Amino acid sequence: MTAAQEREELLAELAGQNRATIGAVLGTGSIGKATERADGTMEATIRIPEDAMAWDPAILILPHGGKVELTIINDDKNTHACLLPSNGERQFIGLLNHSKGRATLELDGPGCYWYGSPAGNDEGRGLTGAIVVGGEVPPEAKLDRPAQPRP
Repeated sequence: MTAAQEREELLAELAGQNRATIGAVLGTGSIGKATERADGTMEATIRIPEDAMAWDPAILILPHGGKVELTIINDDKNTHACLLPSNGERQFIGLLNHSKGRATLELDGPGCYWYGSPAGNDEGRGLTGAIVVGGEVPPEAKLDRPAQPRP
């Protein structure tokens, strides 16, 4: 399977009513899926390729909310940073050229979480990405209303 075919299949998982269609907003970047360990913790690696000014993958899909351990690698010749969402407090990682960092995020609800590099004008030049969390909201977060029809 080619990278383009894999990308299209992953984007197809997001398409449709009551799914994570917001993930298609960043349709020009690469897309990847986190792997899940036996303990339920997810993990993924995100890179900044040399001279690309883009995250790889630009869209990271998590099958459900929970803990995710990220390895962020800067393969570029320039210094960048990564400001990541997490419940309670964002996490900041400075990335010198040809360096890597690690972050453990807690994203408990489904939705689209944005991240980027606040260093210089990195975000203005395209160094932004999304973490798309699938799944259902927990029962305590659901509205008290009659069940709605689902497609």
